[in-house]
Parts: sequence; structure tokens; C-alpha cells
Amino acid sequence: MNSFLFTNSGERVNRPEFGSGILQLIFAPNSPELAATLQFTIQAGLQQWLGDVIEIQELLVSSQDASLSVELTYKIRRTGEITATSFVRSTAA
Repeated sequence: MNSFLFTNSGERVNRPEFGSGILQLIFAPNSPELAATLQFTIQAGLQQWLGDVIEIQELLVSSQDASLSVELTYKIRRTGEITATSFVRSTAA
């Protein structure tokens, strides 16, 4: 899952649209609008590229003060295993 989250569009030669683009937005000014954009982008990309492999259980992207957090819980369709991953970016010194 991290390979999707941390891949930018254009990085994969045979799949130029694969990736969440999170690294391109990571240094954008933190705001609720950034969180909403990431929520939409990540959800759409996961469904497009990995929808046959995983089922999203929960995706929360939030912006609070100087922190942006992404929390993803998903189920691997083949095994039924539930996995969680998270990412937090903080600009606080």
C-alpha cells in the first residue's frame, strides 16, 4: 500500500497514472482543503488501481494545526487480512 501512497504520477513507466500524488502535495500549505483533496485523490486511486486486490475499510485524511494525517485501514480480498497504515506530516518545529 505504501508503494501506492508514496508514488507520484509519472514514476512508473508502464503505469504513468499510478500513485496517489501525496508527495507532490506534502509541502502545500496545510488546510482542510488539502485534506479533502488528498482524501478524494487517494480513495479514487486506490479504487482504480487496487480495487480488485483490497477493500477500503476506512480512509481518514485530516488537517489540524500544523499536522496532516492519513490513516488507511483495508482488507486484502484474497486472504481477508485487515491491515492499517498511517502517515503524518507535521510542519511544527
